[in-house]
Amino acid sequence: MGIRTIRVDKDEILRKKSKEVKSFDQKLWTLLEDMKDTMYRAEGVGLAAVQIGILKRIFIVDIGEGPIEFINPEILKTDGEQFGEEGCLSVPNKYGNVRRPDKVKMKAQDRHGNYFEIEGQGFMARAMLHEYDHLEGRLYVDLVEGDLLEVTDNNE
Repeated sequence: MGIRTIRVDKDEILRKKSKEVKSFDQKLWTLLEDMKDTMYRAEGVGLAAVQIGILKRIFIVDIGEGPIEFINPEILKTDGEQFGEEGCLSVPNKYGNVRRPDKVKMKAQDRHGNYFEIEGQGFMARAMLHEYDHLEGRLYVDLVEGDLLEVTDNNE
């Protein structure tokens, strides 16, 4: 398929709320494939459509168990708390500590428009909530407790 350009840092589109997907067609399926290709090329674990400049309520998560496509997701329930490091393909070479729920239950649609519910815990919950925030125009840097840190290359 195709590799798309990931929008970064101060790009205004990252602060806009994404719109509901209404057409479940070949154009959507191509977008989903391009999003996966882009995410894997960038070595990410999640990617929202807004990160490639498309204001649609779509994100993909793959924490190593295969990709899951979320279209028009809704948070049904959260529980518990976790605190840990997060980074983002749209905020390259930086990371920070973020407090999030430890569990999340979401309802979403698949590429054919069928509804499903999914629960995530730990890292999966963090990834789902991080990507959901993108759909609302929020970035993890808004939630960082303490300093935003620079990634350093230890191979030099």
